[in-house]
Amino acid sequence: MIDVDVLVLGAGPAGEAGAMNAAKQGKSVVIVDQRPEVGGNCTHKGTIPSKALRQAVKQMIDFNTNPMFRVISEPRWLPYPHVMETANRVVASQVRMRSKFYARNQVQVVHGVASFDSPHQVTVVSDQGTELYRAETILIATGSRPYRPEFLDFEGPRVYDSDTILEMDHTPRHLIIFGAGVIGCEYASIFNGLGLKVDLINTRDRLLSFLDDEITDALSYYFRDSGVVIRHQEEFEHLQITAEGVELQLKSGKRIKGDALLWCNGRTGNTDQLNLEACGLKADGRGQLKVNAHYQTDVSHIYAAGDVVGWPSLASASYDQGRNAANDFLSRPFHFVDDVPTGIYTIPEISSVGQTERELTEQKVPYEVGQALFKDIARAQITNESVGMLKLLFHRETLEILGVHCFGDQASEIVHIGQAIMKQPGDANTLSFFANTTFNYPTMAEAYRVAAINGLNRVS
Repeated sequence: MIDVDVLVLGAGPAGEAGAMNAAKQGKSVVIVDQRPEVGGNCTHKGTIPSKALRQAVKQMIDFNTNPMFRVISEPRWLPYPHVMETANRVVASQVRMRSKFYARNQVQVVHGVASFDSPHQVTVVSDQGTELYRAETILIATGSRPYRPEFLDFEGPRVYDSDTILEMDHTPRHLIIFGAGVIGCEYASIFNGLGLKVDLINTRDRLLSFLDDEITDALSYYFRDSGVVIRHQEEFEHLQITAEGVELQLKSGKRIKGDALLWCNGRTGNTDQLNLEACGLKADGRGQLKVNAHYQTDVSHIYAAGDVVGWPSLASASYDQGRNAANDFLSRPFHFVDDVPTGIYTIPEISSVGQTERELTEQKVPYEVGQALFKDIARAQITNESVGMLKLLFHRETLEILGVHCFGDQASEIVHIGQAIMKQPGDANTLSFFANTTFNYPTMAEAYRVAAINGLNRVS
């Protein structure tokens, strides 16, 4: 048996952050992960490869839509496996970098399958054999995987989920995407940008309903304008697979033919192999663990963070959750992770923080709107990225900023300026800051000044 201070299960953002924090405070730390390389699902199957893929596709779109390049060549589309090579190079770079983190901080990395024997003991089975670890504190950060319904056969060459789509070795002409959440919308953008015909099947009445309505309306319009067919309020009935492709039968009676199906309807926490009963825990129907406001499970010395606890299931939040879980068991200053900005990497991308117009209306908050359309921003005109807008929601009387919503190029970068000001105390978090601050010109950040002046003109 090997005794350690802290045992971390999962080497994704939450596990890495917790392990590094504990190691820097002098604790002996072992981190266990099923994969042969560190980084977790974020590095190998989720955030990193999909966003690297998106960037490669966006560069191709830029080439095909920029009139300057017509002198060089006609528009062209590259095969999907060729574009994926770029993403794979980024994954390899991430693995090398993160491996150095563990080595530098003397965190032992064990590649194997972990399962509880008791609340303090975990057995790890690896290629090197079986080892028993005993830890005073355990952090479960095993992440999540795509939900796979039993009625679909994912073993064939025509049905994919968001993990296996990264291994697709051909380029279909027509892709059906079932599920129009964040992942479904992101892949709809990617494959539409590759020149594929895309059908996006949504089980709800609008795309990404947790976002501001105007932003989702803009995304829907842009999708349809780009050729994506969106079908709302649909339910799965049956999928027929043939040698030529797939035919999706919906309960509404519609039949949609395509070359392949990408299933993007939910995720499941990776807890099924942990033998949670041995430590007194039980996951919910989605494989997720319940935690309190300090990321403790029902067993006080066992913490959980990241996708395995559910919301918000973002790499950025997972990292902060893991670090703060460690802060709690290290008796260091703790912060519960909330007010997390959304980052949705469609093309164009979306990001927001704070409240939406719908929420403020329901709460009867007297708010007003300040907008900057990217088509009027000089930097957007220069970069040929004029689709989108920045939208500031603020209190009519105090001018306090209540929400920042952005749709367009660099949205996930731009939103952090508004987020930083919203966090300021007292009167520093008002619209006046942006109206009275000089921004570099031309920049995308200048949209804040334009939106602020637009908003002030509405209440003056």
